[in-house]
Amino acid sequence: MWRGFVVAFRVSKVNPSTATKTPVCNSQRLFSQASWFYLCSVDYFRSGKRFMSSSPKRIRTETDNMTFKKIGTHNGTFHCDEVLACFFLQQLPEYADADIVRTRDSALLAECDIVVDVGGEFDPKRHRYDHHQRTFSETFHSLCPEKQWVTKLSSAGLVYLHFGRRLLAQLTQLKEDDRQLEALYDKLYENFVEEVDAVDNGVSQYEGEARYAVSTTLSARVAHLNPRWNSESQDTEEGFRKALKMVGEEFLDRLDYYKSSWLPARVVVEKAVKERHQIDPSGEVVMLSQGGCPWKEHLFTLEKELQVETPIKFVIYPDQNGLWRVQCVPAGLNTFQNRLSLLEEWRGVRDEALSELSGIKGCIFVHAGGFIGGNKTQEGVLEMARRTLQSAAQSPANGNS
Repeated sequence: MWRGFVVAFRVSKVNPSTATKTPVCNSQRLFSQASWFYLCSVDYFRSGKRFMSSSPKRIRTETDNMTFKKIGTHNGTFHCDEVLACFFLQQLPEYADADIVRTRDSALLAECDIVVDVGGEFDPKRHRYDHHQRTFSETFHSLCPEKQWVTKLSSAGLVYLHFGRRLLAQLTQLKEDDRQLEALYDKLYENFVEEVDAVDNGVSQYEGEARYAVSTTLSARVAHLNPRWNSESQDTEEGFRKALKMVGEEFLDRLDYYKSSWLPARVVVEKAVKERHQIDPSGEVVMLSQGGCPWKEHLFTLEKELQVETPIKFVIYPDQNGLWRVQCVPAGLNTFQNRLSLLEEWRGVRDEALSELSGIKGCIFVHAGGFIGGNKTQEGVLEMARRTLQSAAQSPANGNS
C-alpha cells in the first residue's frame, strides 16, 4: 500500500490529462482527490521505512502495457531546486512512477513529458519549467498577483506554483475549498520553497556583509552531495538520488509540522479572536484555551483576514502549572516593542507586594520589561489587562514601550 510513496524517489513514469497546464492561482485550482496519499506517510517513514527503496528498479519489458512518463532535468552537478522540483512532481499520480531523465541533450529532453531547470524555456502549456534564460524574471507575484512574494522563481518555485496545491491535496487529503490548504500552500512557499528559489538565483537575504556564514541550509546540504572536485569519480547519479531522498524527507517533515501543529494553532487563535468580545467588551483581549500555543503570527494574519478594527492588545492563557498569564501583543513579529505594555509601576514587582500595589488579588509577577505578567486566576490576569487598558485610555502614552 505504500508503493506510491516509495516510487516517488525512484528514477521512473504516468498521464497528461490531469496535469496543470497554466499557472494555478486562486481562480485556477485543480486538485486530485486520490485517497491513497495521506500525511500518515510521514509517520510511516519515521517508523523505520525509508523513502528510497533498496530493491532494484523494476525492469520494464516490451510486454508491459503501461505508459511511463519522463521527467527531464539536466545532468552533471545538481542543485536543490531541480531536486525539489522532481520530488514535487513524483508525488502526483501522473508522475508517481515517472523516470527522471538527466541530460542536456535537446533531442532526449524533447521526448520528456515535463522538463525542469534545463532547456531554456518556460512554457507551462508544454510543461517546460526552466528559469535560466535571460528573458526570465517571473516571481510568484508576477504569475499570481494575489500573492506577495517577489523572489525570482527557480525550477522548484515554478513547479510548486503550478502544482503545489494538488501536491498538498494529495499529501493531506484537504479539500479544494478548504482554507487550511491555502494557508499551508502559502506557508510552505514562504518558509521552505522561497529559500531554495533565492539561493539558486543568487538573491541575497539582506544588504551588507554577513556577520557569520550559514552553511547548513537545504541547498548547501544538497550541494555537498555532489562529487568533490578532486574525486576520482565525477558520477553524480548516486548523489542525486541521495539528494532526492533528503529533500523529500525534509519537505514532508515540514508539511507534517505545519499540518499537525501550526494549523491547529491557527484554529485555536481564530476561535479566540472571534470570541474576544465575550472575554472583554473592548475586544482588545483574547483568551487562548491552552498555553504554549504559538499565537503571534496567526494573530497578525487573522486580524487582517477578519478585518479587526481595534488592534488586540493582550492575550491571556493558562500555563503548564494551572496558573494564568497575560502577555502583551507585540507591535510586529520581529520587534520587542508592544502595542501596549503592562503598567510601568507594576514591572519587576512580585506576589503580595504586586497584589497590594495593583489592588488585584492573586498576582504573581510582572516582568521588568512589561511584556508579560502572571496571576493565580483567569479573572486576575483579565483584570490586569483591563486596568492597563483603562489607564491607557486616560493617558494614551502610559505603558507603551
